[in-house]
Amino acid sequence: MIRIAPTRILLPAALLAVLGVTVLGQPGGPPTLIVQTDKPGADVAKAMYGVFFEDINFAADGGLYPERVKNRSFEFPDPLMAWYKSAGSGGSFAVRTDGAPSARNTRYVRIQADGPAPYGIMNMGFRGMGVLENADYRFSLLARRAPGSKPVALRAELQNTRGQALGSLRLEGFGDTWQRYEGTLKSARTDTRARLALFLESAGALDVDVVSLFPAETFKGRPNGLRSDIAQLLADLQPGFIRFPGGCIVEGRYLDLRYDWKETVADLADRRILINRWNDEFMHRAAPDYFQSFGLGFYEYFQFAEDVGAEPLPILSCGIACQFNSGELAPMEDIGPYIQDALDLIEFANGDVKTTWGARRAALGHPAPFHLKYIGVGNEQWGPQYVERYKAFEQVLLAKHPEVQIVSGAGPFPDGEEFDYLWKELRQLKPALVDEHYYRPPSWFLENASRYDGYPRTGPKVFAGEYAAHAGQQSDGPNRSTWEAALSEAAFITGLERNADIVRLASYAPLLAHLDAWQWAPNLIWFDNLRAYGTPSYYVQQVFSRNKGTHVVPVLARGEPVTGQQGLYASAVVDELAGEVVVKVVNTAGFGRNVRVELGRAATRAGRAIVMASDPAAVNSLAEPRRVAPREEVLPVAGAALTRELPAHSLTVLRVPVR
Repeated sequence: MIRIAPTRILLPAALLAVLGVTVLGQPGGPPTLIVQTDKPGADVAKAMYGVFFEDINFAADGGLYPERVKNRSFEFPDPLMAWYKSAGSGGSFAVRTDGAPSARNTRYVRIQADGPAPYGIMNMGFRGMGVLENADYRFSLLARRAPGSKPVALRAELQNTRGQALGSLRLEGFGDTWQRYEGTLKSARTDTRARLALFLESAGALDVDVVSLFPAETFKGRPNGLRSDIAQLLADLQPGFIRFPGGCIVEGRYLDLRYDWKETVADLADRRILINRWNDEFMHRAAPDYFQSFGLGFYEYFQFAEDVGAEPLPILSCGIACQFNSGELAPMEDIGPYIQDALDLIEFANGDVKTTWGARRAALGHPAPFHLKYIGVGNEQWGPQYVERYKAFEQVLLAKHPEVQIVSGAGPFPDGEEFDYLWKELRQLKPALVDEHYYRPPSWFLENASRYDGYPRTGPKVFAGEYAAHAGQQSDGPNRSTWEAALSEAAFITGLERNADIVRLASYAPLLAHLDAWQWAPNLIWFDNLRAYGTPSYYVQQVFSRNKGTHVVPVLARGEPVTGQQGLYASAVVDELAGEVVVKVVNTAGFGRNVRVELGRAATRAGRAIVMASDPAAVNSLAEPRRVAPREEVLPVAGAALTRELPAHSLTVLRVPVR
């Protein structure tokens, strides 16, 4: 992810005239777009528009993964991070390791109350804990009565920031061995910054571990499931694929800090904590409390993809740590275990339950295969070291699993010496897809709407795996996710769609950001502890995903693709399932205008128009979550042509039923 200074490019009419921008129609008349419905071209991939998930900006713990307790197993390097004394002076608490719950979960806390007054500890959550009035939360923990202690009772209590109780439950009957205890907490009021306190009600000692507070309501009702409002926003995109788990966290700053998918499919209490790659990468937004619990692991990713009808697209380490950091290399003679990780992942996803990793999938609750079709080798690596390691992966994966398409990468930049080198080398190999990334100003996206018009039509296809237009400054945070940025992305996407024979998959990045704990902007969705909203870019992604059609058809003006003439950009598809022609037109100019669209086929009835338009600086927010969002209206059509007004700074989708 590269920080680029923005350039504003939305031009007024007078300046367009001075620059001599090509006029699409006859002088004095509206521009004319001719949709050649009699010349269907490439199919649009069913999975064309998807989402890229990376645990940046507290996207997993504290975000999509709705566990309210931070450091629930006391396994952070500072084992008491997020834990504090809750009340009283007649007692103590301490981290211990003797007689831990398991060899992988080695720390717990002993709470000791010395007298009749309650004594305990509290957890502050992820910038507080979001709780809703009258909603149920499942409280659970591993616990045992400390050796020599008399029986004790534990009170779990939700509190506001003033220490006032919002709800509580009482647990007792603790035995001498580790067991799981649970109950339900209900909050009396809504609070975005609540906390959880644990009290011993009388003298005694209790050992506690894996302390959890989890909403009873999760997406699709899954145990250990996902935060329902954020997951629903993702589902509403109708994504064709979900790429996970990153991003730079795949690589790690050093190889021993890389993302190991096998660690994330262990029993929940035994998933080892790992420092998050973004913990201190940006010192101006340092997050020393940013770790990965892997409560959201590879099983949960696969399950979520299945729940929303998306293809899973996992990315694995190729044996190179992040080249922006150490660039540590696994020697080629030691690359075997990395390749075996890929083979084992395919077995985990697709293997029979009698296989080692297929059995693990079944034990987690999914005997049926996940039908994995894609696997990525490396993230943003570059240079001969990457090519050498990719070749080793490709040789084995193609031989053993030709049914799985391999995704390679073109590095972190959309051009330059390293980019050109990788494409030259990869064209001689056999990746199904080459992942390209673009973080650039809005002007770049407008200028590159024709980027793929001249790409070779044979060889590897393109995965536009990470892109976002960067308007404003990084410090603007959520205000960086503007309509100007989204509109330029829409113009760029018309070029992706027009070249669907080359570009088979595309996803915006990053996906999620916590309003109180972000490191990177812009992002597709912003959220706090209880609410979430989609940015203008979110709705652009939604509009294209929901209207992708089945086959590309040319849309021309004066015999040429519409790639910025007079500030217009366009693409068109036919939707054979719906029996419709779908035309997308972006107007980047600061004035509205009429456009004539010739469809080539007569309409059978009125169609639909889906429109997004706003001031370029407009943003969405928690207070105005749909300030910039699509609106739908009836589209009158008579015959095989229509005239439509395009608002200034707008994206318009025209869906017309045809014979």
